[in-house]
Amino acid sequence: MERLLREGPYAQCLSSSARVFLAATIEYLTARVLELAGDEAQIVGRRCITPELVAMAVHNNALLSAFFGTLAISQVAPTQE
Repeated sequence: MERLLREGPYAQCLSSSARVFLAATIEYLTARVLELAGDEAQIVGRRCITPELVAMAVHNNALLSAFFGTLAISQVAPTQE
């Protein structure tokens, strides 16, 4: 993570804790998306989380939907209701 941050044009203003903060943020987002996808899996009666369920979880959450915008998750579009 630190190497990728240092290779960018913003390396001059990179604090020593930036990599830790970024890793924690990514970990939190991943855990949140998987939690919501797990909830979706329970609702539809599945035992495994699929890319479709991840897309549905992101699409159904207002904050994550705005954050990820037009991101395509494994090219699976949420079902239109």
